[in-house]
Amino acid sequence: MGIVTISASYGASGSQVGPEVAETLGLPFVDRAIPASVAHKLGVSLDDAEAKDETVASGLWRVISSMALVPDLSGAGPLAYAPAPDERAFREKTEEVLHEVADSTGGVILGRAGAVVLADVPDALHVRLDGPPAARLAHARRFAEAEERIDMDTLRENDAARIAYWRHFYRLDWHDCRQYHLVLDSTALPHNTVVGLIVTAARSRGISAHGT
Repeated sequence: MGIVTISASYGASGSQVGPEVAETLGLPFVDRAIPASVAHKLGVSLDDAEAKDETVASGLWRVISSMALVPDLSGAGPLAYAPAPDERAFREKTEEVLHEVADSTGGVILGRAGAVVLADVPDALHVRLDGPPAARLAHARRFAEAEERIDMDTLRENDAARIAYWRHFYRLDWHDCRQYHLVLDSTALPHNTVVGLIVTAARSRGISAHGT
């Protein structure tokens, strides 16, 4: 099995690349399950968990739509309501969820500083997707809803949120290429090439549903 973590700048197609990589490798794409899993562990509402995930309780960022990844909770049962925990508890429980995925089904994880949290996992591939701002903005607009307004300010705010998440919790630079095995400009390469490169790199590390 194994783990692929993907850290993607806004507009770098992480939300499109991640599920395709997971499907090709036969692994679950677990990004949307993480906020719900953390909420269950902490006994807080999903809204509280996602607010922590996006703003890190510091007032540094406002909630941004690209990180508000709400899972389908049909049949999952009600979530207990309680005051949101402190930052340390939230971080520890989020990390616990990531490690549980790595130790069980494996999967493809988008965001959540997965490259840092799972840095010591041997059967893992850590990927970063980026590109020039103007090219990423064009990509973001291509996948946006018809009524959604996306401009350079949107891109900067989203990038700032991700940068601040890494700095706030891990005191690390999100852009530091030494934290990744593979860094790609996903705006300069065809989509299928980006997916193919990640899949090839993952398989070279024994990552797939069958470990081949």
